[in-house]
Amino acid sequence: MLGSVRGALSNGRPYRDQLFSGMDYYQPKLPCDATQIGRFRRVLGEAGVEQLLKTTIETALAIKAVKPAEFERVIVDSTVQEKAIAHPTDSRLLEVSREKIVRLAQRAGLKLKLTHQREGRTLRRRAGGYAHAKQFKRLRRQRTILGVLLREVRRKMPTLSQAAQAQLDVWLQRAERIHAQRPSDKNKLHALHAPEVECIGKGKARKPYEFGGKVSLAVTHKSGLMVGARSFPGNPFDGHTLTAQLEQTGTLLQDIGVTPKVAVVDLGYRGVDQDIAPVALIHRGKHKSLSTERKRWLKRRQAIEPLIGHTKQDHGMQRC
Repeated sequence: MLGSVRGALSNGRPYRDQLFSGMDYYQPKLPCDATQIGRFRRVLGEAGVEQLLKTTIETALAIKAVKPAEFERVIVDSTVQEKAIAHPTDSRLLEVSREKIVRLAQRAGLKLKLTHQREGRTLRRRAGGYAHAKQFKRLRRQRTILGVLLREVRRKMPTLSQAAQAQLDVWLQRAERIHAQRPSDKNKLHALHAPEVECIGKGKARKPYEFGGKVSLAVTHKSGLMVGARSFPGNPFDGHTLTAQLEQTGTLLQDIGVTPKVAVVDLGYRGVDQDIAPVALIHRGKHKSLSTERKRWLKRRQAIEPLIGHTKQDHGMQRC
């Protein structure tokens, strides 16, 4: 125990975290339950989180970490806040849907003719071998037994109370959506418990597709201070998120009396010059028409990339 305490104190980070929480002495345990942080964030809501971000900006200005003129030039980029879900293979989604519907139906008091429990588990275990051998037609049986189960539950639902029907209907709709979707469809359901998850491709060779929500971040061009952070439902085009991001940044900087005048972005934001006027848009596609000073500004666009990595790894944005 003493060795672990010494290691934590030498590292410094656990002690700093507990000092921030108001503790006078180091304790070899968590200061609070991890779920309390999530509950606290939900109580605050979007307006409360923006107020916290606004307070950090005002504090940085008060201690002279940044100058007011730096807020006129910002770097904007988007990333993906991943959801903690398993990789959404069709075989797994079909089996998870079957298990969920069977459990909810039995809990509600419905007597099912067949639950297909043994066959479902066998098919799920064999799905990897079928896919490896490219025998995808043999996976149809999972979809068939799920359809049989859904139709039986729908037939017997009128015998339940209104509250039980409403609760069961939510999960039935999601299971029916999984049963109907095909590999080439758009707007697919990627997780039974999280229908808001989107499949987002950012062009990364190491990770072609990420499953979660799109997040836009804005930092000052010179010092890299975070001055805006917003999440966007669905998978909108990056350029269509720029107006909302600059609007939030302008709202947070309203009391300071400074608004962004220049936005340095990547090529994903092309074609929205009229939407964000009078803010000037700078990206690599305008390189020939840019002045020498603005070309120099463009070279610092990549400064936001390590800040995105820090927000994910150190500040909890890696999981939605």
